[in-house]
Amino acid sequence: MKIFIFIVFVFLVHFHGLSQDCTDILSGQVIDYHDKTPLEKAVIQIVGTQNIVETDDNGKFKILDLCSGEYELEISHPDCSTVFIEVNLEGIEWVDIRLEHHIEELEEVKVIGDAVANKTNSAIEESLRLTTLEQYSSGNLGDALKELGGVSSLNTGANIVKPAIHGLNGSRVLILNDGVRMQDMEWGDEHAPNIDINSAGSISVIKGASALQYGGDAIGGVILMEQARIPSKDTLYGKTLVNGILNGRGGNITSELTRAFKKGWFLKGQGSYKRLGDQETPDYVLSNTGIKEIGASLQFGKRLFTWGWDARYSFYTSEIAILRASHIGSVDDLIRAINSGEPQVINPFTYELQNPRQEVTHHLGKIKFYKRFEGLGKWNLQYDYQNNRRFEFDVRRGGRGDQAAIDLELTTHTLSSDFKWDAKEKYQLQFGLLGRYQENFPNPETGVRRLIPDYEKYDFGAFITGEYRLNDQLLVDAGIRYDFSRIDAQKFYQTSRWEERGYDAEFQDLIVEDRGTQLLVNPVFDYNNISGTVGFKYSENDANATRLNYAIAKRAPNPSELFSDGLHHSAARIELGDLSIQSETSHKISLSYQRQFKQWGFTLEPYGNFIKDFILLEPTGVEFTIRGAFPVWEYRQTDARLLGLDFSSYIDWTKNWETEHKFSLVKGKDVDKDAALINIPAASLRNKIIFSRPEWNGFEAFLESQYVFRQNEFPENLWVFSPADQEDVLLEINTPPNAYHLIAAGAKKGFQLKRNMKLTTSLTLTNLLNTKYRDYLNRQRFYADDLGRNIILQLKLNY
Repeated sequence: MKIFIFIVFVFLVHFHGLSQDCTDILSGQVIDYHDKTPLEKAVIQIVGTQNIVETDDNGKFKILDLCSGEYELEISHPDCSTVFIEVNLEGIEWVDIRLEHHIEELEEVKVIGDAVANKTNSAIEESLRLTTLEQYSSGNLGDALKELGGVSSLNTGANIVKPAIHGLNGSRVLILNDGVRMQDMEWGDEHAPNIDINSAGSISVIKGASALQYGGDAIGGVILMEQARIPSKDTLYGKTLVNGILNGRGGNITSELTRAFKKGWFLKGQGSYKRLGDQETPDYVLSNTGIKEIGASLQFGKRLFTWGWDARYSFYTSEIAILRASHIGSVDDLIRAINSGEPQVINPFTYELQNPRQEVTHHLGKIKFYKRFEGLGKWNLQYDYQNNRRFEFDVRRGGRGDQAAIDLELTTHTLSSDFKWDAKEKYQLQFGLLGRYQENFPNPETGVRRLIPDYEKYDFGAFITGEYRLNDQLLVDAGIRYDFSRIDAQKFYQTSRWEERGYDAEFQDLIVEDRGTQLLVNPVFDYNNISGTVGFKYSENDANATRLNYAIAKRAPNPSELFSDGLHHSAARIELGDLSIQSETSHKISLSYQRQFKQWGFTLEPYGNFIKDFILLEPTGVEFTIRGAFPVWEYRQTDARLLGLDFSSYIDWTKNWETEHKFSLVKGKDVDKDAALINIPAASLRNKIIFSRPEWNGFEAFLESQYVFRQNEFPENLWVFSPADQEDVLLEINTPPNAYHLIAAGAKKGFQLKRNMKLTTSLTLTNLLNTKYRDYLNRQRFYADDLGRNIILQLKLNY
């Protein structure tokens, strides 16, 4: 009887459960987070079930016949980030769901390749893929950027490489490292960017001054180094790269590790070390050309969609030996070195870094906060600090070789804020403010007259930019920026130099103290500059686009252009600034036409840059000092014109074979003198054939040809007096070297070691035929040939 009663009870309970009415209703609306417009055809699914609905024209949805309880919803929409939310349902519930509908705000990767999304619309812009950055992990930023059309470099040997965009370098090219504008004495031709290329996840190059949010003085362009996006999920991953380098008999190692959490927290660390000895040409050792380099960074923070913050610290230090043959003992030695083309010093290979050399240390710290406001946009606030210390050691007598001839410390504080209003689908606005304080301290205990004086520099900037989409094909953008700069310097001048340059008539009121043979002066200069840009982008579809941009940019002179006065040791020349130099003004017009077909495509980019009061540094003579004979280089201003063309194309011949082709040409002219500008890159042509078989563990091989034409347009050479010959002789300091042709080759292949661990091996050969050559933009071409054959073996481990 008891068993019968129990069975009846269980049956009744079960029947009651089955007969329970599930009549609850879940409804709501999916809207865009920015402008609150309804999102049609958003998909809402109850996780773990087949219960799926779509939103209507008003972004609304309704799910019927649900039981009370807790549910997890998955909401997705084209061009939006999928979100998951939890709902506690009791009866009839309404839920508002907000999605991020601006894909560029998510920093998503482009469909083609792994390049980052464009930072501008109408300007000429290119990006380096992560695979290319890894290929150059044993090199430097300048060498990697030469993979892009229109980008060249100004070199001091193989280790000091300054990027040049459309023929312009130095202070005209801004470098932003994770949102921080680098302040590392970029005014020196032999001052390479103090950046470890291995710390970047992507690099973009904007050719010209159209990206006003980064600065109004980017007459050459902007280089943006950004960190790889960190996923918002529980994960731990990293990679290690090891490179063995034949030419220099050394190598480098770099490693990084990232820990991320689902709730937005993350921690990332990275470090690298590089060591090379003397490098070699095809015929001889380049004595004293080794390098030692260390880089490290630590980044942590919390990133959510609505708000977040992150803090980052990076450290970089390098010790670079300068070719011993570039420092000459007499005027006749200088004439012989430049005109003969043979180095005066050739010693056996060594890892020792001797004088002349430079030591540089750079500290960078930043903290950034962002907040998104529903229906408005995104606000950013950032503070960053930089400290740059530079030592330059000369070949000095009297046991003073360990004492630096130049000792400079540059400290910079920057506070910036901007707001991007993207509440409307058709147009966006962005405006921001910046304040910066900088102090330069040259150590007076070097025993050498200071090349750059004590100074304090104050900067203030404000900008507003906007874009408006007229229709699906046409987008217009424009912007304006104001920059104020003040330089307050304390400098000693030799009375003879002061009078020689005519300062006694024009700048007599700057004198603070007269010491007979020396004058202490206090120049305080203010610069007010306005920059602007306007352009459009017309795109029929994703494969075809036309861009036209006009930008006016003004750049205040840097301290070197104003105050240089003496021997720049690692540059091996005497440099003289000019206190009368004013801001230069650039008017640049650029056009980009891009077409992509089924198996091939091309991009054509002509441009013209017309610069009023262009500041240039050029050789004017020779001067003999107690340290030897050196060329004298002086700053002056003129009107300049740069016209150029970049062309690139690709062809997918078959499934496994493709070719790439690039050509760059720029012509620079001193309009006032009707003569060629100095240091304009020669025309270059690159052709590359690639064979790939992904099914062979990602196997890929390439053969590349690079032909650099002779620069036939150059300033006139100098006549100098030779003490040995007791007459004036022609010093061919401006004569370019001959054209040259280099061949490179390489291959790589991957090996899956474990489920989450992969090893990729690669072998790269540069200057395969061991060609003897000199490059016009390598300042050591006066004294020696460029590098011979090099072989680089790389092992990359992803885990």
